[in-house]
This record gives sequence, structure tokens and C-alpha cells, in this order.
Amino acid sequence: MSVAELFPTLRNLSRAEKLRVMQFLVQELASEEEALLLQPGATYHVWSPYNSHDAAQKLAVLLEEDRQASDA
Repeated sequence: MSVAELFPTLRNLSRAEKLRVMQFLVQELASEEEALLLQPGATYHVWSPYNSHDAAQKLAVLLEEDRQASDA
């Protein structure tokens, strides 16, 4: 059944039934999201700014350019 076919049926539901459908859909979405969350015991790589001297140099250049532009 397609979404387009569901809409007329959903419109005919009572308020309480619509709320139950909403609750069901929210629970379905939440259970799908759980699979995307961090898993216990898993290893994840995280970028850190420590020892990122190139990034610090680029930021310093950008800040200096911005300071010069605002002084002009």
C-alpha cells in the first residue's frame, strides 16, 4: 500500500486512532535510529585538533586576513 493510498484512510480515523498511529510511527522511527547510535564496546575514530599544526597555521592566516580587512 502506498502513502497516497494511506492518506484517505488516515483522514477517516478518529482523533484517538490518529494519535495511536502517530505513536506507532514515532516508536518505529526511534527503533530505526537506535541502530545508528554508538554501540557499546565498539571502536570509533575521533579527529582531534591536538598536533594539527597545519590547521592552526591556516586559522591564524584567516584570522589575520579578517583583521586586516576589518581595519581597512
